[in-house]
Amino acid sequence: MKLFRTALLASALALPLASGAVYAATPADALVIAQNIDDIVALDPAQAYEFSAGEINANLYDHLVQYAAEDTTVLAPGLASEWTADEAAKTITFTMRDGATFASGNPVRAEDVHYSFKRVVNLNLTPAFILTQLGWTPENIDEMVTVDGNTVTIKWDGDFASAFVLNVLASRPASIVDEVLVSQHVEGEDWGNAWLNTNSAGSGPYVLTDYRPAELVRLTANENYFAGAPAMKQVLIRHVAEAATQQLLLTSGDVDMAKNLTPDQIAGLGEGIKVEAYPQAAVHFLSFNQKTESLTDPAVWEAARYLVNYDGMTESFLKGQMEKHQAFWPKGFPGSYDETPYSYDVEKAKQILADAGIETPINVTLDVINAAPFTDMAQSLQAGFAEAGINFDILPGTGAQVITKYRDRTHEAMLLYWGPDFMDPHSNAKAFAYNSDNSDDNYTATTTWRNAWAVPEEMNEEVRAALAESDQSKRNEMYVDLQKKVQAESPIVIMFQAQLQIAMADNVEGYVNGSNSDFVYYRLVTKN
Repeated sequence: MKLFRTALLASALALPLASGAVYAATPADALVIAQNIDDIVALDPAQAYEFSAGEINANLYDHLVQYAAEDTTVLAPGLASEWTADEAAKTITFTMRDGATFASGNPVRAEDVHYSFKRVVNLNLTPAFILTQLGWTPENIDEMVTVDGNTVTIKWDGDFASAFVLNVLASRPASIVDEVLVSQHVEGEDWGNAWLNTNSAGSGPYVLTDYRPAELVRLTANENYFAGAPAMKQVLIRHVAEAATQQLLLTSGDVDMAKNLTPDQIAGLGEGIKVEAYPQAAVHFLSFNQKTESLTDPAVWEAARYLVNYDGMTESFLKGQMEKHQAFWPKGFPGSYDETPYSYDVEKAKQILADAGIETPINVTLDVINAAPFTDMAQSLQAGFAEAGINFDILPGTGAQVITKYRDRTHEAMLLYWGPDFMDPHSNAKAFAYNSDNSDDNYTATTTWRNAWAVPEEMNEEVRAALAESDQSKRNEMYVDLQKKVQAESPIVIMFQAQLQIAMADNVEGYVNGSNSDFVYYRLVTKN
């Protein structure tokens, strides 16, 4: 019987994973995951922009500096062992780590850094804007990123603090690839893009050894990883779209982890399975378009903050999915403001409206994505706001329809969410606290412009000052101050921070899931 089970284990890891097959318990040195990965469009870090692709790349590639598995809230040395910033000259000089190698065995060189950034800028695919905001272009990249022996100097063109630049360099498109290996797989002018979408060329703890779209991803341990070889010699991510099937595979022992279970399924799991909760970077908010005259009085904004049943939602249909959070930068990162001063208080809201002379009822359309939990949230808001004479007419639509309407500034009230493009507080400060040109022909991808909120100039100035501030402690204080102001005096009511629940076998330890998909790490996983 033991021999038969061993054969099944081998087949589970070595062969295509057809639905309906029977598998035994997973091996001690392999982590098997059930997950919906059909969002993957690309795996090349110069192109990848989807959540699942971010999780995979986080385990294949390193950066000069990075939020590492040991502590995803601290920006730590990666392929650079140290660096020196010159704020006046707008440069940072990095010293490369001694002895680091790519999974191919090639040494990690300063030249690889230059090549990696140059290919992102030249390819100019979706995430390239994160690097090109530093003023980098195909024409000047050789001057903006220079190599001298074991050091690489990064320059930028803009009024940015070096702390902001470091966070840019910790983002996904700043992953360092193996120039020697990638150059062997270039097709025409594609910089190896086609090859890197099904292979990897990184120095991270794992190597991509098999990728079959909408079927599986197989990662194999890089035994020469500079921070130590992973205990899990293989990570197998099985594409399982149906949450019910994920639950069945987990409870039967065929997988170690299920990533997309519903709250009801989470609640119904039995012995031998644990559920871990991970705060995520996305914040959910209700906003009022300032093109709608009845929503322009600050008293309406203030009253609204007391008409959201925060606890009622997070303790019922949002339980495990979201937690109360009322500031634009997610908690868990430097510069966050985690106080939640507002609670559901209809009488207080009524008094605020009465004192300001606001006539009710106010009738407002509320756009919402037609899917759970957004429709449930909209119905809760509708009930709570009606108590104070603000009546929401809920307009459900597809995600594309809702976003298009939001970008066109044709909504009245909007229920949506926002996640940072990279983990620097400026990414969200610009979205929630900055709008220096509110004209219709100045399209800007921010919540402020989309809600036609002409941000007070002193707040705009503080956003610019925080971006340029070189003292990180002072910079964090400035972002906290901005969050307090937006929290108290804006037409954007931030309500929740997303939370991810993942179910896994009791014997799985060391799994790391930071606040976004770029901070998902398997390197520290063990199975007891």
